[in-house]
Amino acid sequence: MYNAKAYSAASATSPLASDTIARRDLTEHDVQIEILFCGICHSDLHMVRNEWGGGTVYPIVPGHEMVGRITQVGSAVTKYKPGDLAGVGCMVDSDGSCPNCKTGLEQFCPNLTLTYNSPDKHLGGVTYGGYSDSIVVDERFVLRVPTNLDLPGVAPLLCAGITTYSPLRHWDVTKGKKVGVVGIGGLGHMGVKFARAFGSHVVVFTTSPNKKEDALRLGADEVVVSRNADEMQQHAGSFDFILDTVSANHDINAYLNLLRLDGNITLVGAPEKPLEVAAFSLIMARRSLSGSNIGGIAETQEMLDFCGEHNITADVEVIPIQKVNEAYERLLKSDVKYRFCIDMASLKSE
Repeated sequence: MYNAKAYSAASATSPLASDTIARRDLTEHDVQIEILFCGICHSDLHMVRNEWGGGTVYPIVPGHEMVGRITQVGSAVTKYKPGDLAGVGCMVDSDGSCPNCKTGLEQFCPNLTLTYNSPDKHLGGVTYGGYSDSIVVDERFVLRVPTNLDLPGVAPLLCAGITTYSPLRHWDVTKGKKVGVVGIGGLGHMGVKFARAFGSHVVVFTTSPNKKEDALRLGADEVVVSRNADEMQQHAGSFDFILDTVSANHDINAYLNLLRLDGNITLVGAPEKPLEVAAFSLIMARRSLSGSNIGGIAETQEMLDFCGEHNITADVEVIPIQKVNEAYERLLKSDVKYRFCIDMASLKSE
């Protein structure tokens, strides 16, 4: 084992603070990465504050949107070498033998190891995430980062990026399709960028008229204020696909009724309360409602390569780690466009 600098929370009510954590020594299949940037995901805040069913183990080191540089590799590693740029996302291991793993869907493995707050098979306790100066990961869960992209903007691709890319790909969003994106936050702004790059006609739905200009800048062809019934009605029965990124409670039927025959709406936001679905919103046009959760390793690499080809990154506000608690408070107020990213060089001064 070796010691790494990190920021951790000691309880649900404690601020994140400087800490020292143990990282495992390299096994033959491991890669050690110096973390350069780590994105802040809203799920980090939920987990730190123990808002998801009481499952948080303390101390917790959040962070599952890492970009860094490889410093060491194990003796059997073949895909990477020291000096390579690399990324680590929401998962760091799986059983590799279940049907989901065998089809490249590791994110649905029943024995998945999440990047943080998951049982650590090597050291015991739980895994620690990317609010740290380094991490050791099995090479199967390390991703190659395009060298032409701005690294702070790459970090959120490892969660927000793949969370929106995967359902767009799964539901065959391509040129000529009419695609809606509900919400224009950390997830929604990536959904707009991807749908536009796929060649679709992109319509953003927002409750905030003042977000129209930014939605158009991100690549939307049209912006609809969802509280305006007339604007909504103009699009009734016309969408091939709608990506719903909203985590606040909202009327899902208003969007189901915008789908055409065989249209789909996929949830990637996670509202606190169950959504009420009217049966007729589905059955009258054979519409479907589904959900999606990140993507497998191969698809995540495909997404990164696509971003490299199309020069796509997240819109980020870069902060030093000393401002992470302030960032959490601002995140609660949606006061960021559109993701926070920590410059991990700031950890060196701790």
